[in-house]
Amino acid sequence: MANEAHPCPCDIGHKIEYGGMGREVQVEHIKAYVTKPPFNTGKAVIVIQDIFGWQLPNTRYMADMIAGNGYTAVVPDFFVGHEPWDPSRDWSTFPDWLKTRDARKIDREVDAVLRYLKQQCHAQKIGVVGFCWGGVAVHHVMMKYPEFRAGVSVYGIIKDGEDVHSLKNPTLFIFAENDAVIPLEQVSLLTQKLKKHCQVEYQIKTFSGQTHGFVHRKKEDCSPEDKPYVDEARRNLIEWLHKYV
Repeated sequence: MANEAHPCPCDIGHKIEYGGMGREVQVEHIKAYVTKPPFNTGKAVIVIQDIFGWQLPNTRYMADMIAGNGYTAVVPDFFVGHEPWDPSRDWSTFPDWLKTRDARKIDREVDAVLRYLKQQCHAQKIGVVGFCWGGVAVHHVMMKYPEFRAGVSVYGIIKDGEDVHSLKNPTLFIFAENDAVIPLEQVSLLTQKLKKHCQVEYQIKTFSGQTHGFVHRKKEDCSPEDKPYVDEARRNLIEWLHKYV
C-alpha cells in the first residue's frame, strides 16, 4: 500500500511457504479461501487481503490462525479476478495500478460474503480483519456495516481530511512505529479525531521499532527483538475478536 501524498509502496517482506488448512470456494461472483474451526461456534471473520492478493500464503496463514481460535475465516478475492500487485513490476506504475483497486468500493463483495457466511456457514456473529490495503477496507466497512461486531485494521492508511471517526462498532487499529508508508502524524490525527468524535469502543496501538507488514509478513523465526511485537500484535487481534464478536 502507498501513502497517496508520498507514494512509497511496501515490499512483500517474507513470503512464507504455507499450503493452508482450508479450501477454495466460489462465493457468488468471487472466489474465496475458507477455513473452519474444529467445531462450529456461530462466529466468523472476513479476512481482507493486502495488495498481494487473496492467495498470498501469509494471509491464509493468518486466516487459519483465526480459525484455530474459534471462527470460520474467509479470505475473499476482493480484486474480483484482477491480478494482485506483483513486486517484480515497475514500482513507478504502482500509483496507477492502485487507482483501479479502491479499498472503499468493495460493498458488492462484502454483501456477497456476508450472505455466504450467514446462509452457508450459519454465522450469527461476524468480525473483519484486514492488512495494509485490507486495513483501509476494514476502516470503510466498520463505518458502514453495523452487522460487523468488531474490526481490526492492521496498518491501513488514513486519508487526510476524511470522516474517519464514525465507526459503527468496536475497532482496533494496529500500526508500526517505523512505517515508511504511514507517517506517525497520520496516526496522531486519527487518534485525535476518534477521541473527539467516536461513539464506540476503539483502540490504537503503535508497535515500537516495527515496520509496515510486520504482523503478517515477517518470518515465524524472525529476529529475537521483533518476535515479541509480532506475537503481541497477533494476540491483541485475537483478544479483540474474542471480546467483541
